[in-house]
Amino acid sequence: MKILITGSTGLIGKQLLDHLKGHELVLLTRNIEKAQFSLAHLALPHVDFISDLSTLSDLNDIDTVINLAGEPIADKKWTRKQKKIISDSRCKLTEQLAQLCLASTTPPRCFISGSAIGYYGDNGQKDIDEETKIVSADFAHQVCQQWENKALQAQSKNTRVCILRTGVVLSPLGGALKKMLLPYKFGLGGPVGNGKQYLSWIHIDDMVYGILHLMTQEESQGIYNLTAPHPVSNRLFSQTLAKTLKRPHFLFTPNIIIKGILGEASVLLTDSQRVRPKRLVHEGFKFRYSRIESALKQLLS
Repeated sequence: MKILITGSTGLIGKQLLDHLKGHELVLLTRNIEKAQFSLAHLALPHVDFISDLSTLSDLNDIDTVINLAGEPIADKKWTRKQKKIISDSRCKLTEQLAQLCLASTTPPRCFISGSAIGYYGDNGQKDIDEETKIVSADFAHQVCQQWENKALQAQSKNTRVCILRTGVVLSPLGGALKKMLLPYKFGLGGPVGNGKQYLSWIHIDDMVYGILHLMTQEESQGIYNLTAPHPVSNRLFSQTLAKTLKRPHFLFTPNIIIKGILGEASVLLTDSQRVRPKRLVHEGFKFRYSRIESALKQLLS
């Protein structure tokens, strides 16, 4: 199978590539030399790098597109400039890919594209699944909605589109967990605010196997929540992380401090999203780590 992948040097992309070595890979990256160095340890046997989609007129020879690219959403304050960078890095590239699919006489059979549970906004203690309808002016929702709409343009009788509404991906190699480890190891970890807000998470292995499931299941299409079946409160997550590291757990970070540091982006830590992966479970996907205790134990062992 020939697979075009964007975002291959990211946290999810690197892990995914390790499972796709038997396929012919085309990796879109802004800096080919840097990407080759970053991925050298994988020793990929069948790979080509491209830096610009404008070199392609169609995707006739591509079987599957996996679109994971996007500016990190939590690394900087959401200034007007940064919001545009976040939005453009997702929507413009996704629209280009969708248009290339539509321009193809034999388009890819599968188009898998990223999104995030930021789509759902703050829903308190309410259970959320893929059927939950949201209308919101919040930035995270608006970006996810536009991003998804661009990807869905690729859908046709020949191309099925799968949207990944991804939760907090847990891996010691990057993302939120890596950033948390240092303060927790020094006994400085704790919940944000009152800790009652829900955190919808997913182990990096389940994230990758979830993508592989959608890639190989010919009936899969539409919106999917890529989150573990059992979301936890911020307080429980914090307690479990401290316990797993065998460190004390008595501090907390007031919301006002988080807002002062992150500005509008603080909603990524203070919003409550109790998200369930209803469609994946219905399709028979088996999570390897459905509980936070076993997930953190494996990741930090």
